[in-house]
Amino acid sequence: MAATTPRATRRTRLGAKVLALVATATLTVGAPAHAGAPTDGEGPPHRGPSPFTGLMARQGPVLAVKFDNARRARPHTGLDQADIVYVEKVEGGMSRLMGVYSSRLPRTVGPVRSARESDIELLRQFGRPALAYSGVRSSLQKVLRDSPLYALPHGGVPGAYFRQEGRSAPHNLFARPGALLRSAPRADRPHDIGFRFGPAPAGGTPTTSRTVSYASASHSFRWSPRQGRWLASFDGAPARSTSGARLGARTIVIQYVTMRPSRFKDVNGAVTPYIETVGSGKALVLRDGKSYPTRWKRSAPTGGTTFTLADGRPMPFAPGQVWMVYADRR
Repeated sequence: MAATTPRATRRTRLGAKVLALVATATLTVGAPAHAGAPTDGEGPPHRGPSPFTGLMARQGPVLAVKFDNARRARPHTGLDQADIVYVEKVEGGMSRLMGVYSSRLPRTVGPVRSARESDIELLRQFGRPALAYSGVRSSLQKVLRDSPLYALPHGGVPGAYFRQEGRSAPHNLFARPGALLRSAPRADRPHDIGFRFGPAPAGGTPTTSRTVSYASASHSFRWSPRQGRWLASFDGAPARSTSGARLGARTIVIQYVTMRPSRFKDVNGAVTPYIETVGSGKALVLRDGKSYPTRWKRSAPTGGTTFTLADGRPMPFAPGQVWMVYADRR
């Protein structure tokens, strides 16, 4: 056997270090060095890997916007520019959407609708973000005002909201994100909320489409090999932006959670569901034309949500916008 030279040994050690760095980087895309420590939004946004999308982006203050998703509210404006889109069940088995923004800030978003009690628990993982919404029941107003969020309701931020012509109320309320954030100058910047980004893991089940249904709403996602993403449909109709572009994402997370009755009701007396996002359970991650059974876990309201494979490894998302779709626990 030939003797190993010092130079060969150094090359071997260097190669091992490079491989280790590559392996580490695979699942840390989007988790910046300051992850886990929310910082307020004062000062100019800096660029870095977004913990929400895994892409290099501006790190602006975090703004969450509640979107109407009734048939007459579509198409949506600005939803395609959100970093994360949440799909939530509300009264009567209908659905609402919530867009979370930091990387890109549209000039206009909407239609904007009311918030729910469980939005507070959901958004605490972002530190202290701003939340834009229309009016809520009087019993919930104080809860939102006292929450660790910057509550920015319609009527409470001069110049931020307006009614758009050509749409009927209540589906015609829109907002200007720039004006909203000027009223919340200390809203937190992005930090690690548990997402990991990287190449698709081995395995997975080839999947062409998946649907999550509530009593009065359906949300379908069909894999498009040409576009390399899942195209969204609401109630059987293609979901589009007002620009005409199809809504969708490279990663869709179907998270099975408990959606129990809350202590609040709507104007018609229907009980509002409370979506429990702290705890653990099953999830299904859709990416690259496949589905991956995973487990989710969130230990505390102030902590993020982790998604792991059966062997305990983190489930990596594809870089880009992420959709989180809440489904009834099973």
